[in-house]
Amino acid sequence: MRISTRFAAASSTSAWATGRKRAAIPCLRASATPSDGRTHGSASGACGIRCNGTLEITFRTQRSAVRTASRGAWLNERQRGKKHMNMKQYETFELRFGGEVLPDAWAQIDLTATFSCAQESLTVKGFYDGESDGQGVYVVRFLPQYAGVYRYQVRGAVTAEGEIVCEASSPEAHGIVRAVGTHFAFADGAPYIPFGTTVYALISQDDALVEQTLQSLAAAPFNKLRLCVFPKDYDYNHNEPPLYAFARREDGSWDTSRPSIAFYQRLERILRRIAALGIQLDLILFHPYDRWGFAAMPQADNFRYLDYLLRRLSAMPEIWWSLANEYDLCMPKKTLADWEALEAFVASCDPYHHLLSCHNCFCFWDFKRKDVTHASIQTRVLTEIPRYLREYGKPVVIDECCYEGDLPHIWGSISGQEMVRRFWRCYVGGGACTHGETFLSPDDVLWWARGGVLKGESPKRIAFLRRVIEELPGFLSPLESVWEEAEQQDEAQRPDWIRPFLASLSRMAPPDRHMLLCGEHLWAAHCAEDAYLWYYGQQTAREQIIKLPPAHRYRVEVLDTWNMTRETLQTGVSGRVVLTLPGREDMAVLAVRMD
Repeated sequence: MRISTRFAAASSTSAWATGRKRAAIPCLRASATPSDGRTHGSASGACGIRCNGTLEITFRTQRSAVRTASRGAWLNERQRGKKHMNMKQYETFELRFGGEVLPDAWAQIDLTATFSCAQESLTVKGFYDGESDGQGVYVVRFLPQYAGVYRYQVRGAVTAEGEIVCEASSPEAHGIVRAVGTHFAFADGAPYIPFGTTVYALISQDDALVEQTLQSLAAAPFNKLRLCVFPKDYDYNHNEPPLYAFARREDGSWDTSRPSIAFYQRLERILRRIAALGIQLDLILFHPYDRWGFAAMPQADNFRYLDYLLRRLSAMPEIWWSLANEYDLCMPKKTLADWEALEAFVASCDPYHHLLSCHNCFCFWDFKRKDVTHASIQTRVLTEIPRYLREYGKPVVIDECCYEGDLPHIWGSISGQEMVRRFWRCYVGGGACTHGETFLSPDDVLWWARGGVLKGESPKRIAFLRRVIEELPGFLSPLESVWEEAEQQDEAQRPDWIRPFLASLSRMAPPDRHMLLCGEHLWAAHCAEDAYLWYYGQQTAREQIIKLPPAHRYRVEVLDTWNMTRETLQTGVSGRVVLTLPGREDMAVLAVRMD
């Protein structure tokens, strides 16, 4: 089978990185399939952004089914007679076929496709996508990593083969985000620095609230979103979702062999809409805040659920896998061995090896495990970020450090000013941070759980931080404190003034010593010798002394991180530099190499 079709992709470039306005958000269209998940759902609704070169980019128009020589396959009338179809590097490509309608057990159908070019050969699993025009819909998705000519072979419930031209990537398409050392980069090498936010139960809200949330995200500075597949039952978050992920058995239990097609189609529409805003999708696969039974499914059901989800979503370049939110609160329903098996399953069944981590409440996941790509951490002890970077050798994302808000909970009642301070500390510490917002509301619509409208003072100041960080000539790495530098020196090389301090520190009990040094933490980072950044937080110094490499000349600015201003203090300086500062809180100093 040889078909040619080509569609243009919409831009997803971040407005915060480019200064351009984001593209308008198309309307969300939801299926009217009942929420119990018993029916397959229709195949209506647009395929969405970044779904180039599909045989059926949309089901909104009537089509005439045309049988091909491939068993069970149909094509849209406008594709008849074409010899090639085209796809684009780093963008989701989709093949859709008509075949037998499946009355049940459609989660793990026998359908695979192998895509081969000079640089790669990859086999992916296809999935069943319900019924359309009296036929079952069978889908294979692929994410090409290279430009050139691909051959494909489809086997199983549908058979087909052909040749596809893969065009070079569009300027706005960069591919999957990967971990590179202790930082992130896209597949094409472009740097990526996450500035995240949290709307845990977005998928479980009605369409009107989803629309409002998408509009808020379009105007916000965030380029990563943490959200759950399953609904959430917790304070201020007790609504029933519009759809459930599976059909129910007669006894009321979930039948994971019959995933709700309508649920997954709606999930994909929302995810693609978010991705079109330039936002990475940190998708949470399990969580403990559950009254429906999703957190307590047998392990066989967990695997079946993950298999179907991975078949559908793995070809999305923007996806990250978060094994769980607060995995440790799911015990003893899931043992540590269960979690490790789920991690291994996701890693082995994702043909593209998207980013994968697991978020904690108290007990950290073992981020040294080979399939874990980065550390996803809940903590307020941000002074430990440099140690985590050294220990794990992977990127560190503080995905929860409390939320800006006014709840009667310690985790949901920090000020916007404190949220901004924690963001600055994370990035100057060499890591990244995720925002959340929890302001009391009569309708119980709080951003952190359900979305809606951002009300806090931190987002626009996070936007200022993001501009500062993205303008730097490289990734930030934390500078060592004077104590760390001195400890690494031979005793004879240590300055006389520091020796009594080190002698006293050495006599302290390790826990006491550690706590003391956390309080003396230096918030400073550098991009090799190209840039240096100091963050002073609650200090109110009117004078600071910085040390710069003597071989280069630097421009030095003072940044007011709360009022979002920048002022050049000195230019062409190096070595020991004395700075006059405003004597206010929330100041930072940035020195950028000029030569």
